[in-house]
Amino acid sequence: MNLIISEINKRNKYVFKKLFNKHYKGLVIYANGYLFDMDSSKDIVQDVFIYIWEHSGKLNIKTSLKAYLYSMVRNRCLNYLKSIKVTDNFSFLDFNISLITEEVYDSSSEQDKSKVYNKVLEIVDTLPEKMQQVVKLKFLHNYKYAQIAEELGVSINTVKTQLKRAKYKITQMVTTLLVFLQI
Repeated sequence: MNLIISEINKRNKYVFKKLFNKHYKGLVIYANGYLFDMDSSKDIVQDVFIYIWEHSGKLNIKTSLKAYLYSMVRNRCLNYLKSIKVTDNFSFLDFNISLITEEVYDSSSEQDKSKVYNKVLEIVDTLPEKMQQVVKLKFLHNYKYAQIAEELGVSINTVKTQLKRAKYKITQMVTTLLVFLQI
């Protein structure tokens, strides 16, 4: 790890390009799990690599380089969401109290909450396209049922049905995760 950063600090473009090629795609997918916007995800990952290139001499990496990259991407995604007034603080999970009871969720560590939150985002990405749109509009953009219906050209009942089905699918999958995490 220190060798890679040391080589980047010496402006070794080959080592930098190898690092970029090895992690870029995975980091973009990871960022997209937060942002649901592929262009912004790519921009953030590119910004992280630019930062690494420009500040390699100042970096103090105490974990693995891969973990450091993922942490940087996560933090930049959260900062980006804050900058566009999308705050979450794990409230994405609040749309379905039956996913995790208050007592269990409140007693969970931040790391476990983060795992569950990221799993919910992954699950949302596996939902059918229209269902994903409804869930994202409702819980990431705080649209009301009528606004979602108008935006997607469907009835309010369709919006409610899609949310109900999404809630059911997410509940099933998160319950499995909670058992695995032993939360």
